[in-house]
Amino acid sequence: MKSPSSLEFLTEALRRLPGVGPKSAQRMAYHLMQHDRDGAAMLGRALTQAVEHIHHCARCNTFTENEICETCLDSARDASLLCVVETPADQMMIEQTLTYKGLYFVLMGRLSPLDGIGPKDIHLEKLIARATDGYVTEVVLATNFTNEGEATAHYISETLKARGLKVSRLARGVPVGGELEYVDAGTIARAMLDRRST
Repeated sequence: MKSPSSLEFLTEALRRLPGVGPKSAQRMAYHLMQHDRDGAAMLGRALTQAVEHIHHCARCNTFTENEICETCLDSARDASLLCVVETPADQMMIEQTLTYKGLYFVLMGRLSPLDGIGPKDIHLEKLIARATDGYVTEVVLATNFTNEGEATAHYISETLKARGLKVSRLARGVPVGGELEYVDAGTIARAMLDRRST
């Protein structure tokens, strides 16, 4: 069997990206080779550098080039609050709100028994050790509101409550600027259940 050509290899590599099918990968490969060889070389160097230098923070499990990430080292942050998110992208979104000043733990996934993803795969033991370090008094669960995210939040909540920790969950509801007639019934129902006094 002959080995794939360089172009086939590039196409297959690009197919590993989420949402990229065979045709899109082929278009990208041809574009890079035909119109942007400098961009292709830069992409190759960036990927190599990222793979060599980026690893997980020893405390919060997010991506970093150091042993401990900048967020964990920031003495101005509230060490009593620990926000649990699924991905570094989720962490970044919460940071952009400028409303949360605590620390994080990044699961790097969510429980999904059908896909064979269990507690070990989301670093649950590491989370428990981090949450019970003597500084954390409240854990904020900020997993996504998907079935898997909800199951993950429930599992973590029960595990941490059993260890005497206060556990809270992000509220759900109508988006800012949203008009009720355009919001789905499930979201309105959840907003009604999660209502608070004013």
